[in-house]
Amino acid sequence: MIFRRAKPGRYPNKTRLPIVRRRLPMRYHMRHQFGVRDVAFLQTMHALTGSALSTGNHVTILKNGVRIFPSMLAAIRGAQKTINLEFYIYWDGDIGRTFAEALAERARAGVQVKVILDAVGSGAMSATLVEFMQRNGIDIEWYHPLRWYTLSRVNHRTHRKLLIVDGTVGFSGGVGIADEWAGDADSKDHWRETVVRVEGPVVTQMQFAFMDNWVKSRGELLTGLDYFPEVAPRGNHIAQVIKSSPSEGSSTVKLLYIISIVSAKRSIYISNAYFVPDSDTRRALETAVRRGVDVRVVVPGEETDVPIVRHASRWHYEMLLRRGIRIFEYQPTMMHSKTMVVDGIWTTIGSSNFDDRSFRLNDEVNVNVYDEGIAAEMEKMFHEDLAKSHEITQAKWFRRPMFDRLKENFADLFKRQL
Repeated sequence: MIFRRAKPGRYPNKTRLPIVRRRLPMRYHMRHQFGVRDVAFLQTMHALTGSALSTGNHVTILKNGVRIFPSMLAAIRGAQKTINLEFYIYWDGDIGRTFAEALAERARAGVQVKVILDAVGSGAMSATLVEFMQRNGIDIEWYHPLRWYTLSRVNHRTHRKLLIVDGTVGFSGGVGIADEWAGDADSKDHWRETVVRVEGPVVTQMQFAFMDNWVKSRGELLTGLDYFPEVAPRGNHIAQVIKSSPSEGSSTVKLLYIISIVSAKRSIYISNAYFVPDSDTRRALETAVRRGVDVRVVVPGEETDVPIVRHASRWHYEMLLRRGIRIFEYQPTMMHSKTMVVDGIWTTIGSSNFDDRSFRLNDEVNVNVYDEGIAAEMEKMFHEDLAKSHEITQAKWFRRPMFDRLKENFADLFKRQL
C-alpha cells in the first residue's frame, strides 16, 4: 500500500490517502532463437532462473503412490542426521499416520526433523496428529497461519512438495501426504501422480529451497554439514532445481515454461492437474505449433478434486484447439501430475501447476532434468496416459451442452484466484 499526502483543505480530518495498487500479472515475451538441445538453451535457463544445472546426479522417476511412498519412507527410516519436509497437503489417514510414526522414530533417535506445512492446504490435519509429532521431537512450522493480521497474505501459500534426507537424497513432485495418493491410480480414490527422487549435488539446491521457507517461518538458519554436506557425484544426470515465490518479484516457474516451450523444435508433452494457461503461455504454445511442434496436453477428466478449475481450464479449449494444440482428458482417476517433456531431452517435474496461481501467488519448486534416458521414460509414461484419455476434438467440443458453457464462463471470472 502506498500513501500519498493529501492536499491542504481537502479531507480536513485526514493527512494521507491510501492508494491501493493491484499487482499486475507478470508478462514474459521471447522469440524462438535456439533449440532445447543447443548450449544457448542451458545457458539461458541458468541465467534467467538463477539456478545452475549441475552434473553428477542420479534421478529416479516414481509413478503413483505405490512406488512414491515406499521410496520416501525408506529414505526417512534410513536418515542419520536431518530430515526436512515441506508439503502443501498433509492429511490424517493411514498414509499420514505412517509418515508421522516414521518421522517420530527418527526424531527420538536424535535426527533433526523439521516440517513446514501450509496452513490452508494442511489446515484440516487433526490436533491429535500434530501433538503426536511435536511430542516426539518434530519441529513443525505452519506457513502463513491464518490470523486477522495476516489476511493480506492469505493467498500466498507454499505449494512446494519437498523431502530432503541428510542433505544427500531429495524428493519433489505433485504428491501430498494423504490416502488419495495411495495405490497405483487403480481406482477413483487413488490419484495419478509423478515424483522425482534425486541423489547428488543438485540436492543442495532442494535443501536451499526448504531453508528459504524455514527462515521465513521460523527465522532460523540451517547451516553446517548436517544440512549442506559435500555431496559426491552419484550418476550422470544433469539436473536443476528452481524455486519460485511471488516475494522474489518474478515468476521463475513461468519463465521455466516459457523458455522451454519457445525453444521446442519437435514435441511438447504436458501433464497438469490445473491447466489454465495465461495469454503469454497460450501464445508460446500457439507459435510452437506453427513451427511444426507436436503439442499435446493431458488434463483431468470428470474425476477432479476442484471442478471449478476444470471448468476454467475448459473455457480455453476452443482457442487452443483452433490453434492446433491437442487436449486429452484422463479418465480413470484424478490426474494430479505436473510434468512436461520437450524434444525428448528436457523434463520438468514438480509442484507447479500451469495456471495463474502457480505463476503469481504460490511458492513452488520444480526439478528439471536434461537427459534423453529420463525423457524417454517420461514420454513412455505420457503415452500410457494418453491411452487412458479421451481426446477433445473440435467437433466434439462444439457439441457440448449449453450448461457446460455457462459453467466455463462463470469459472473464468475467478481464474486468477483458483
